[in-house]
Amino acid sequence: MQQQPQEQLEALNRQLRKVQIIEAPGTLLFGLGLYGKFAAKGAAFHPLLNEPGVVNLLLGAGGAVMVWGAYRLVSILSEMQRLKKRHGL
Repeated sequence: MQQQPQEQLEALNRQLRKVQIIEAPGTLLFGLGLYGKFAAKGAAFHPLLNEPGVVNLLLGAGGAVMVWGAYRLVSILSEMQRLKKRHGL
């Protein structure tokens, strides 16, 4: 059974919110990595942020989550635009 366009838009909005929630910790990890790499200069508020290996891990993991989130956001938003254009919403 085919979903109505409005139901499809609601489903895409739910997917969009899920991706945004999943992506938020990645942004925080990336931000902490940037802080540890460039701003802390050995005097970070947490001792792990003074360790170069941990900082690189934060940058890598956070960056990967952010890239995944950006890819998913673009694909969901383009599908929403396609759906709106097709059905004149």
